Amino acid sequence: SILTLLDLSAAFDTIDHSILLTRLDSTFGIRDLALSFFRSYLQDRTQVVTVNGIKSSPSLLTCGVPQGSVLGPILFILYTQPLSDVISHHSVSHHMFADDTELYKSDSPSEAFTLSRTIEACISDVKVWVVQNKLQLNDDKTEILLIGSAPGIDLPSSVRVGQSDISFSSAARNLGVIFDSELALKEQVNKLCQLAYLEIRRIGSIRQYLSVEATKTLVSSLVLSRLDYCNALLAGCPQVLLDKIQRVINCSARLIYKASKSAHITPLLFDLHWLPISSRIQYKIALTCFHIISGTAPPYLSELLHLYSPSRSLRSASDTRIFRVPRVCRRTLGERSFQYIGPVIWNSLSFSVRHATSLSSFKSKLKTHLFSSAY
Repeated sequence: SILTLLDLSAAFDTIDHSILLTRLDSTFGIRDLALSFFRSYLQDRTQVVTVNGIKSSPSLLTCGVPQGSVLGPILFILYTQPLSDVISHHSVSHHMFADDTELYKSDSPSEAFTLSRTIEACISDVKVWVVQNKLQLNDDKTEILLIGSAPGIDLPSSVRVGQSDISFSSAARNLGVIFDSELALKEQVNKLCQLAYLEIRRIGSIRQYLSVEATKTLVSSLVLSRLDYCNALLAGCPQVLLDKIQRVINCSARLIYKASKSAHITPLLFDLHWLPISSRIQYKIALTCFHIISGTAPPYLSELLHLYSPSRSLRSASDTRIFRVPRVCRRTLGERSFQYIGPVIWNSLSFSVRHATSLSSFKSKLKTHLFSSAY
C-alpha cells in the first residue's frame, strides 16, 4: 500500500470568495437569501496589526475564511468537494479531513511500480486542480509511506510530486498518529508515553496544592485524553506496547492518591473506576460497532462489517446483531484490522449489551461489562 499525506499551504487563508460563492450556488444549491448571508459573512472583512499599542491601517481581506470559527472548516470542505472526484477518477482511495488530505492504494508487490505511477498521476491532477482553485500544494511537506513487506522484490524508492522526488518515509504523522511502514506503531506508543509522562511531571510539581478531585480532572484532561485518542489502532498490538501505556495509567493513579511506587495498583484503579488499556481499546471498537449497527457511522466504516446470516436455521439466527467474522491471511496484520477485530469484540459482548436501545444505555452497559471483566 502507498499512503500519501498531502499538505496545503495556508489552506484556510487562500480560499477565493468568488469561487466559493459560485460553488455554493451551482454545486450545493445555496441561493437567494442563504447565499446573500454567506456573501455578507465572507466579504468586506478587514484585518489590522497592533504593535506596541500602534495600530496599522485596515487591510481588506479578499480571500480566506475565518480560522477558529464554526463555519470555517465547513466552508473549506464545500470548497474542496470537487477534489474528491479528481482523486476517484484514478481509482485511488482517499480521506479528506478539512485541509488534511490522504491518498492510498493497494496492490500486489509485483505491481509496486505501477502503483507508484498511479499515485504520481493522481497527485499531478490534484496539483492542477489546486492551482486552478487558487490553493497551493506544499511539495516539501508532502509525505509518502510504502506500507507492507515484499521479500526479494525490487520496490520503488520515491514518488514524483511536482518537480520533486519524494522518498518514502520510514514514519509520518497522520492526524496526530505516527504511522510507520510496518504499522507496528512502536514510535507512536513511545512518543505517546513520552508526552504523557511530561504532563504527569508537570501535574506532580503542583500536586501538593491540589485536591484529589482537581488532580483527577487534570490527569483525565491532559493524560488520559491522549491515551484514548485513536487507541483503537492499538488493537492486536504486542502486549509489550500495551504494557508501556498501562504503566502510564498506573503512574497517573498513584499521582492522584499520592501512593508509593510499591503500592498495589488494582485497588487504586478500581476506586477511580478506570479501565485498563486493553479494555479501553475494546470500549472504543465496540462503540464504533454500535454506531454501525444503529446507522450513525460513516460509510467507509459501515462498508467493512456485515451482519451474520446463517445459511441454515440456527438458534443464533434470531440474534440480528451479530457480525460475520471474515477470514484473514496473516495474524500479524489481518487480525488487527477493524474488519476482523471489530466483529470479534462485538460478538463477544453479552446479548443485553449488544441490544441496548440507545447510545447512552449502550455506553453504560458496556462500561459495566468491561469493568466487571477487568476486576
